[in-house]
Amino acid sequence: MGKVSHSSLDPRLTPARPDLAARHLEGKVAAARYVEGVTYDIHVPQASLWREPTPDAHQETEALMGERITVYESNDEGWAWGQLESDGYVGWIAASALAPPITRTHKVNALRTLAFPGPSIKVPPLCGIPFGARLKVERIENDMAVTSAGYVPAIHLVPIAEKESDFVAVAERFVGVPYLWCGKTSLGIDCSGLIQVALNACGVPCPRDSDMQEEALGTPASLSDLQRGDLVFWKGHAAIARDHTTVVHANGHYMAVTIEPIAETIARIRKAESEVTSVRRI
Repeated sequence: MGKVSHSSLDPRLTPARPDLAARHLEGKVAAARYVEGVTYDIHVPQASLWREPTPDAHQETEALMGERITVYESNDEGWAWGQLESDGYVGWIAASALAPPITRTHKVNALRTLAFPGPSIKVPPLCGIPFGARLKVERIENDMAVTSAGYVPAIHLVPIAEKESDFVAVAERFVGVPYLWCGKTSLGIDCSGLIQVALNACGVPCPRDSDMQEEALGTPASLSDLQRGDLVFWKGHAAIARDHTTVVHANGHYMAVTIEPIAETIARIRKAESEVTSVRRI
């Protein structure tokens, strides 16, 4: 089989452009040159992954502190192009958000925690760190964890190996969070980001976008037999069933994560000429 054009593959998940591709794609896709990637950690609380290396480009997703990215190109304008390890998403990221990898031991289990420059909570924090972000804990001093990002309340951290048992309950914790296209944190989140973050917290790998999730997750189910944890999909949207009558979802109608009757959700989206495309049971 000959090389295929990079344009015939999903560009969201394929580190290939006409001028450059990842070395492991040599012989599989056509590109002017192939390079080995260099692995970095995201060392800021969250970083946007952009479609193009400009600040007004579309945001493709967000990478959280502690996620890893393989970088295939960096330019003089401070941008790096690479692929996230967690979900395979490809895009441009600010090079200033990257640092050499370290072994991280804990993750944030609060919607957002604060990192302080010292052991006192009475001083201005250095930054806020989102749910699911990963840190290296060096030691515990009283009730504070000394981490790679600063002093963090130990009560907001759990070991990386610890898993939530109910991803719906995780999603419900985000109720009221603003809707943000391609967001993944309590500052803003979208429908597929909510599903991804909630499932990841339970140790379940999850693609980034709703069309990927509809194809990859669970088994077919029915609206007439809706159960807690079922995922309901429309073209470009997804919601999580809390029970047989209500869903939780991040949506542009309310510009927030909301809980509402599934019948109302279906009726409103139908007015926009979109019907439920499938129900998937995790």
